[in-house]
Amino acid sequence: MNITLGKALRLGILATFAGSTVFAQSPPPAPDPAKSQPQSEKPQASQDKPIQQQDSVNPKNSREDVEAIGNRGVGKGVNFYSLEREIALGKGLAQEVERSSKLIDDPVVTEYVNRVGQNLVRNSDARVPFTIKVIDSDEVNAFALPGGFFYVNSGLILRAQEESELAGVMAHEISHVTARHGTRNATKGEMMQLATIPLMLLGPVGWAGYGIYEGLNIAIPLTYLKFSRDAEREADFLGLQYMYKAGYDPNAFVTFFERIQVDEKRRPGTIPKVFATHPPTPDRIESAQKEIARILPNKPEYIVTTSEFDSVKGRLRNIMFARKVQDNSPGKPTLRTRTEQTDKQKTGGNDPNSTDDDRPTLKRRPDSPLTY
Repeated sequence: MNITLGKALRLGILATFAGSTVFAQSPPPAPDPAKSQPQSEKPQASQDKPIQQQDSVNPKNSREDVEAIGNRGVGKGVNFYSLEREIALGKGLAQEVERSSKLIDDPVVTEYVNRVGQNLVRNSDARVPFTIKVIDSDEVNAFALPGGFFYVNSGLILRAQEESELAGVMAHEISHVTARHGTRNATKGEMMQLATIPLMLLGPVGWAGYGIYEGLNIAIPLTYLKFSRDAEREADFLGLQYMYKAGYDPNAFVTFFERIQVDEKRRPGTIPKVFATHPPTPDRIESAQKEIARILPNKPEYIVTTSEFDSVKGRLRNIMFARKVQDNSPGKPTLRTRTEQTDKQKTGGNDPNSTDDDRPTLKRRPDSPLTY
């Protein structure tokens, strides 16, 4: 059972984290049109006017105190995973990710993204070291695995307009690791499994029922390892603090959300399909705005963007363009699938005179002797 459970948990966690992002959240009930202004107007108004922050704040507890970052109990709760086991789990999942993904290996791009991320990590509640890499993908996405294995898609870097926007998304994903959302959810899945086993053993089907259950237990991690609304809300809350502590303008987190909303409304399909049912919702944006005004004291200066961000973004754009040109080159060989060959056999396979010139055949020379 332990072997099967462990394998199921690994598959479930990987499926969950590969699809998790700052957009992942269940949609709220439809707002009342009479009580809310059109969606296209709200983001624009907020982008033009930064959120008003107080010069001083009075945090209610250490969780709201940005000066206490690094010395508070973030991530506490029922968890079957020690930090060492969490790192080992994340390392195994990271190997699976890298076997199925293409990484950007340009040293300038990777060093820059890693430096931005490590600066956020130093200003967070992280208790594990982070390994940050860039995936060659057009999807606007980023995800962090348990134990600090963090991946940023090239599409996210190209979509961000300022360094602070990139930092905001990265801070959100770092928060999932510092709050240990992955392994805490995995613990819930294991507890659910352990709770149902006695019922099956004592029930009318006995061990037979347990055998059926063991064959289907992969569905439990997929069900219980998805980030809940509370987890996403906590990641928003912590991410705002981390980017603020690192010197970035927290308003950039909100403006990135809002621009994604506007783009999806103007051009449906802008958000990848995996996030189409989980857009950045207005209540989530409003909650972030309230937290900025309530717990983050105003600073005279913020990091909004840098010239290095623009140069790295331009360099990455050239890398992606060169890759696409190479992939679409006319003389590049292509692999034909078995399905294509089957279709050709269906159309011409019944004709004895038809031949497939593209398919090589082996023939024996007429004058060659038979050997046994």
